[in-house]
Amino acid sequence: MLAAMPTATNPPPRDEPPIPVRLDACPGTLRLHMADDGALARVRVPGGVLTADQAGALADAALRLGDGSLHLTSRGNVQLRGLDGDCGAALASLLDAAGLLPSHRHERVRNIVASPLSGLDAGHADVRPWLRALDGLLCASEAATALSGRFLFALDDGRGDVAALGADVTLIASGAGPAASSPDEDGALLYVGAADGALRVRGGDAPRAALIAAEAFLYAAAESRSRAWRVRDVPDRAGALLHETARRLDAAGIPCTYTAGTSLPTDAAAPVPGIIGGSDGLRALSVLAPLGTLTAAQWTLLTDVARTDGAGELRLTPWRGVVVPGLCQEAAAARLQGLATAGLITDPASPWHGVGACIGRPGCAKSLADVRADAATALGAGGGLPVYWSGCARRCGHPQGDWVDVVATPEGYEVDGHLVEPEAPRTEGVGDRGAPGGARLRTVVSDAADMNGSSDVNESAGVHPPADSRGPAGGRTSTGLAVAVAAARTTTATTATR
Repeated sequence: MLAAMPTATNPPPRDEPPIPVRLDACPGTLRLHMADDGALARVRVPGGVLTADQAGALADAALRLGDGSLHLTSRGNVQLRGLDGDCGAALASLLDAAGLLPSHRHERVRNIVASPLSGLDAGHADVRPWLRALDGLLCASEAATALSGRFLFALDDGRGDVAALGADVTLIASGAGPAASSPDEDGALLYVGAADGALRVRGGDAPRAALIAAEAFLYAAAESRSRAWRVRDVPDRAGALLHETARRLDAAGIPCTYTAGTSLPTDAAAPVPGIIGGSDGLRALSVLAPLGTLTAAQWTLLTDVARTDGAGELRLTPWRGVVVPGLCQEAAAARLQGLATAGLITDPASPWHGVGACIGRPGCAKSLADVRADAATALGAGGGLPVYWSGCARRCGHPQGDWVDVVATPEGYEVDGHLVEPEAPRTEGVGDRGAPGGARLRTVVSDAADMNGSSDVNESAGVHPPADSRGPAGGRTSTGLAVAVAAARTTTATTATR
């Protein structure tokens, strides 16, 4: 099998300087991050799967210790914000009792995304056995404690949804059979980073093979003398890592074959909000949280749906949504209406569908604007490309693939690289840290009609807001910016540098 693989890139010589990657300070439950709105905890939820009792414990933590909200991440995890800096012991005790901290030494490395509809709809395998096995292997591995808090595993049931999320190690069920069947009989394709080709392994060996691939990464990072967080941080190593993984699989007695000409999908397919039918006659509810944030009341309502009418389970998605499986048709329709009334996104036509944002001001010291308030004022019709609002150039939490890029700068907002700058100095509502905005905004982007007829959003003409438009820093945005964002969403591709 190794002979059939392309030649691997040699590791860098020992006398080459190390790759300058800073130390990983990724937060967890036991390592809190101090933000402007208090301490932040990131609770890893492998595969996004929570029991109703675990979900209840998270709501309790948010209400007792935090700001009362639950913030979903792009990896299907939960963040608790507004915590007191000295609440670590109380938080750990609460989550420990709920089974959310099976290993204190591994709590930051349990980063696993899994197809959220796996086993629910027809035509795809159920990868939850892989999920349970891989999480158990991670928590039992001494070597895995060296992984960074950003290293990511993806378990895809064959539909290509989470395989497009840019994970470090990806398993895709191959030849997936009917819903709720195990992928073990059909096998899996194992991808390491963005390397060309994959290793085909037996389904029963897939979780162990994924861990071995992660161990191969740790070896490569040590060889390069870098503090690499992820596969992409070790230059030109993806192909070499595939070789090293194959060698280690062979040494572990795990058969594998190299499959050339295969590549990971590039378009992630998030579950559509609404009712999802299952092959067993039951239904699942799919909802999205506006800007990824759920109030404790909304979270408690979802938990009640799962416990009372569903299968007692919630599945958090990497698209900041929640899937509640196991409802009958009548209960699903009634409950979906109740969730809509509570303010959750239940319809793909919602103007909130596809709109995301980082936490922005005042929660983040680096943010230049209250991007969440500004996103709310710039809502238009739903549909089209997703749009993501970032408070600074770091673009924390941005989606994969193509999206409309709205970034706050000291001069104003940029929409896919085109500036929205103040026409006059702002005289009210200006905070510290150089927030953008002015009494009026001028958008330097394409006219809406031109943008609707062109796939290139870089072709621009001036769009001017009415005289009463006010700037973004105070949570108010211009009509021109709203038009620009809406127009950009209708294009088929973006050309901004990601």
